[in-house]
Amino acid sequence: MKNKKFWVWKNAADESPDAERVLELNGTIAEESWFDDDITPAMFKDELFAGSGPITIWINSPGGDCIAASQIYSMLMDYRGDVTVKIDGIAASAASVIAMAGTKVLMAPTALMMIHNPATAAFGDHEDMQKAIEMLSEVKESIINAYEIKTGLSRAKLSHLMDAETWMNAHKAMELGFSDGVLEDEKKSVAPMESYAFSSKAVAAALMNKLVAKAKPETKPESEPKPEAPAGRSVEELKAHLETIKKYM
Repeated sequence: MKNKKFWVWKNAADESPDAERVLELNGTIAEESWFDDDITPAMFKDELFAGSGPITIWINSPGGDCIAASQIYSMLMDYRGDVTVKIDGIAASAASVIAMAGTKVLMAPTALMMIHNPATAAFGDHEDMQKAIEMLSEVKESIINAYEIKTGLSRAKLSHLMDAETWMNAHKAMELGFSDGVLEDEKKSVAPMESYAFSSKAVAAALMNKLVAKAKPETKPESEPKPEAPAGRSVEELKAHLETIKKYM
């Protein structure tokens, strides 16, 4: 059975070794495990270094294996030619790490970039859980290294952005240093775009505050008779339902 590749060289057969090559990274990074199969990273490295000219990398990926992303990032950083990254859909999670290896990073006006904390599954006693926490902390620090080199932002700022699971449009990513420009149609004049960053945790917290405010009874002077409590759900019930909703956000 052949390995399932998540990359495609569009013009790898060009006769000139210095011709600009186009690489497409689509879908989940490392659909086949890079832990069990040494051929997969070796294949990518062989294809990458088969030429010496500039490379354009198109990225549309929700992310995937952070180890695979680290290997691709390192290979691209070691490549001597110019590496232009163009994000036409999404560069999320591990895919955003790969994007940081670009000599120049450009995003389509409709593209998105997302950064967040690494995640894993763990099983065992409290010592096993503590080891998992320590491992995730080290993985996060390694990811911050790539973001810090590209953006120049402080590690504390980058850590906060990852904690909040931050989504960025093209202009917000450029404002924060994650990208260098916006892909534009030279045939048309493009109106300025508004930059924005979206935090799912901030949205959930705002919704929780609104629910709690609505559920709290109005305070009245002691002299007035207290009306009977209206039928409905308690604050605790509303919070429980919100936690259920958050799982699907």
